[in-house]
Amino acid sequence: MSLPAETIKKIFKEHGGSEKNTGSTEAQIALFTKRINHISGHLKDNKKDVASSRALVQLVAKRKSLLKYLAQKDIERYRKIIDKLKLRK
Repeated sequence: MSLPAETIKKIFKEHGGSEKNTGSTEAQIALFTKRINHISGHLKDNKKDVASSRALVQLVAKRKSLLKYLAQKDIERYRKIIDKLKLRK
């Protein structure tokens, strides 16, 4: 259930500035959000998929910690990424 390489490159280019900037906090949060949405859709059809359910919980926790880090470091970038990804905060 991984994302296609073109989708990942597009996310990094849009949120990280370039395709090679894979380490920026915004790009990582955007990638986690895309994967969370993908896994959530999968779990609607396959309710008993425990492994995917666990992976979803782990991704949400990673995204939460990155959002917390970004909020502490630069509140403006945090607000910008929240608005851009339409996350509830």
